[in-house]
Amino acid sequence: MSESLRPVKNNRARTPRVSRRVAVTALAAALLAGAATPAVAGSAAVPKVAAGQDRPELQKAIQEFIDAGYAGMQMRVNDERGEWVGSAGVRKLGQSAKPPTNGRFRAGSVTKAFVATVVLQLVADGEIGLDAPVAGYLPKLGLDRRITVRMMLQHTSGLFNYTGEFYDDGKYVPGIPGAGKEWVDNRFHTYRPQELVRLALSKPAKFEPGTGWSYANTNYTLAQLLIEKVTGRSLAEEMKRRILRPLGLSGTVVPGARLDIPGPHAHGYYRYEDAGQWKVVDVTRQNPSLLPAAGDMISTTQDLHTFFSALNGGKLIPAKLLAEMRKPHPKSGGLFGRYGLGLYVQDTGPDCVGTLLNHNGSVGGYGALMYSTPDGKKTLIASITTGDAAIDPAQVFPKALDKLVKDVFCGGTAAG
Repeated sequence: MSESLRPVKNNRARTPRVSRRVAVTALAAALLAGAATPAVAGSAAVPKVAAGQDRPELQKAIQEFIDAGYAGMQMRVNDERGEWVGSAGVRKLGQSAKPPTNGRFRAGSVTKAFVATVVLQLVADGEIGLDAPVAGYLPKLGLDRRITVRMMLQHTSGLFNYTGEFYDDGKYVPGIPGAGKEWVDNRFHTYRPQELVRLALSKPAKFEPGTGWSYANTNYTLAQLLIEKVTGRSLAEEMKRRILRPLGLSGTVVPGARLDIPGPHAHGYYRYEDAGQWKVVDVTRQNPSLLPAAGDMISTTQDLHTFFSALNGGKLIPAKLLAEMRKPHPKSGGLFGRYGLGLYVQDTGPDCVGTLLNHNGSVGGYGALMYSTPDGKKTLIASITTGDAAIDPAQVFPKALDKLVKDVFCGGTAAG
């Protein structure tokens, strides 16, 4: 859930949207290890750096998230100085062990960058037209024929967000349970992608296709149905065939409806209000079918580094389509920059690295950060877990994230 890195202060007044960027009260309407990893741009021939030793500013930066109230954080940075890994906080509340630096975590909307890559590979193969109507491939859904594959990937379709939608006139139309006690009580329920898309199609569109921008999980669940229809294989199979196996991403899972996180991992917690009382529950086990192709993947910092470095290094899609992926829509915007096709394009200014590409994400109890320079040679990957602290993410998260981006990409200077 895109606002899962923060406690829900008043579930009766407003239900936050699910899996949109890591949690700002909107994480601003929207805060929101593979043994066979091949050599990718920026990851080969770089010396390893002992965790936490030679980069005290990085250890300090992640510690600030913990000091602000988050339970745990693990981070991996690859740059000209080598590879640094570190963690802070706790793996589990009530224990002293830190989060494992090779641990798996729920990656949330980072999933969207993977799914967009698969769709663009199918475009490159001539199986899908980027500006073709999605309805041409999925005629039985009754989609508006003006919605193209490009609009689906860049969130300009106008489709209702099945986790709940706020309209320009201030009206809120609820979707499936995505926050608060209702989500906690429902977190083991299994959803099918078709039912989520059909729910969205039963609600009024937010705007006419192509006339606006609005981040909606529906677009990427629709992308899953498109991939499966065109290829005749499940999204999990196609993801393995096209990305996970070629890159050796042995720590990454497309979990379907499986509740557990396999392998070493930190626990995530969710704070919510119930009958006027604040409660905290361990939500490490949850059913990710709530966000199929929109926020369900499980991964590691090593795997996300390998993927994002390979993508931006031009190893996964042709240069022409990578350029399309990085073309931000002028009406998009927010804490993470402007949205292209499955990733954000952020301008950090002349005093930093200029263009910075990212896609962050969150689901109940977990948040993920994924940043890269355009050449894929400098990356920042992190996982954050929430605990039992009452925090104000509108203040806490942007400040801590800005400092982290400065320390990694800007040498401590202003980060745009």
